[in-house]
Amino acid sequence: MLENLYQFSRSRLSWLLLLLTIVAFELCALFFQHVMLLAPCVMCIYERVAMMGIIAAAGIGLCQPSNPVFRSIGLIGWIAASAKGLQLALEHVGYQLHPSPFNTCDIFVQFPSWAPLDQWVPWMFHPTGVCSEIVWSFLNLSMPQWLVIIFSASLVVASLFTLLQLKGLQKPTAG
Repeated sequence: MLENLYQFSRSRLSWLLLLLTIVAFELCALFFQHVMLLAPCVMCIYERVAMMGIIAAAGIGLCQPSNPVFRSIGLIGWIAASAKGLQLALEHVGYQLHPSPFNTCDIFVQFPSWAPLDQWVPWMFHPTGVCSEIVWSFLNLSMPQWLVIIFSASLVVASLFTLLQLKGLQKPTAG
């Protein structure tokens, strides 16, 4: 079974499935924003950027999944973006579960001057909501709580794929 997972982790299909899954989540976010008219907050925007990081990592891995350099860069990016997304989602859940004037998110997003995403693509990266408001829930979980699950699952799978690659590098000794 581990050998099958190892081979799958090196396949173009695995990276394509990752890419399509995260694009689907981004499309859901845009549906919530533009069709259901749920205003994204600053933390939502940061979480969206973390999702875009996973998309970029999947794109890199998809280019040459059999090439260890591309695969490694993709895996590192995937782990980094998933970990950052998980951290942001946990912080966002804290704002929702423990609202107070002393526990709030920023009013404006803080992007680097060389990448002002909120100015370049305002329909996707301009926040208009409040972080502590719960405006949507499914199965009694708010959107940031679902994002904790999504980013956690992403981090677990990325870590498993990375461990499989490391294990694959170790050749059994003859003897």
